Amino acid sequence: MAKSKEVTVEERLRSLYDLQLIDSRIDEIRNVRGELPLEVSDLEDEVAGLKTRLEKLQSSLESVETDITGKKNLIEEAKTLIKKYSEQQKNVRNNREFDSLTKEVEYQELEIELAEKHIREFKAQIEQKKEVIAKTKEHVDQRANHLKHKKSELDAILSETEKEEKALIKKSEEYKKKIEERLVAAYTRIRKNVKNGLAVVPIERGASGGSYFTIPPQVQMEIGARKKIITDEHSGRILVDGLLAQEEKEKMEKMFKKL
Repeated sequence: MAKSKEVTVEERLRSLYDLQLIDSRIDEIRNVRGELPLEVSDLEDEVAGLKTRLEKLQSSLESVETDITGKKNLIEEAKTLIKKYSEQQKNVRNNREFDSLTKEVEYQELEIELAEKHIREFKAQIEQKKEVIAKTKEHVDQRANHLKHKKSELDAILSETEKEEKALIKKSEEYKKKIEERLVAAYTRIRKNVKNGLAVVPIERGASGGSYFTIPPQVQMEIGARKKIITDEHSGRILVDGLLAQEEKEKMEKMFKKL
């Protein structure tokens, strides 16, 4: 049975740097979206909350209007009773019956006064509620328009990048399968612990990418020899030489254009 070809250190470094370029591109796409998805979600919750409040205000307004109708009906009933008792007073047989009917008439008159007072209070409440409803409607419209704008902005970004992001995620998984599990685990751990998710960086002007710490010439020569995987003692990042990085960048740029 033929032996599987042994993967060289240089091939591992190239694969790791390719994986880094892919994942960095995914990071760029997600950074373009930024906080938009969360902002859209928050706006959706806010608009939903405002609409619920508006519904409660409308329901409260309808309830007060129903109360007014009830009081008006009570007034009409009281007037009917006053008319009835006044007619009965014309046919009473003694003062006791007259006084009793008079008290009934007075009671109904008080009921009318109280109902009219309540109606005035209810009408004042209605004016207040209508003012609050108008302001709430205006606020709902403003936030809904803002939400529409943000969703449109997010949809535009998604339409431009969603296909590419999915393709890149698939590529990232493919490249991970090409690399030993221990190296992928190390790469993932470093990515989580360093700035900008850069776990594999080239040497730039004698220092690791994004660092100001100079790498000794002897170590730079070892990195350039591509015989072993070397990490930066300050950041823990995996280091590659500038030429290898440039070659892989050019190769991956061509791939990105095809996605």
